[in-house]
Amino acid sequence: MSTAVLMQRIAETSPRLKARIAGVFYLLTIVMGAAALFVHGRLGFAVDLIATVCYIGVTALFYDLFKPVNKTLSLLAASFNIIGLTIGRLDLHPRGEDIELVFVGLYCLLIGYLIFRSTFLPRVLGILMAFAGLGWLTSLSPALTNYLTPYNLAPGILGTGSLTLWLLVFGVDAQRWKERASAAGEWQ
Repeated sequence: MSTAVLMQRIAETSPRLKARIAGVFYLLTIVMGAAALFVHGRLGFAVDLIATVCYIGVTALFYDLFKPVNKTLSLLAASFNIIGLTIGRLDLHPRGEDIELVFVGLYCLLIGYLIFRSTFLPRVLGILMAFAGLGWLTSLSPALTNYLTPYNLAPGILGTGSLTLWLLVFGVDAQRWKERASAAGEWQ
């Protein structure tokens, strides 16, 4: 099968199915990311790599799902997340800041905004994701992070957990997504 045919099939996939696949990848990201905190050595590296690959899948699917809302912001969000993941894999921590989480925070803020502006997901999920982004942005200050830990993790868990659960169970409102995509010129 050629790349063009594969890309066409992916483009024709139902938005509800794409959302559910994103939910599966998000769940795997969360589970593998949590496991990576407790597993070390080669196995820890492998688990962390699986989490990263799954999060790249979430990022790509979210970019595609949210293009009809705002293509530029969807691309910016995806870019922030890819930059953050790259920084995380390179283990860069200038002056003690966890720069990866800063980019993840920016990503969550933008995804929250895109969800809030969409008509195919509940607005409350957008608010929770923006709240998650603010929690991750506390990583800008190691002193603030140390003071707020573990409470600064709660918004991230609540936001990403709620969105993941919604995507797994309901996906998106396919009809509203198609209307939005058609109006934006993203749906044939």
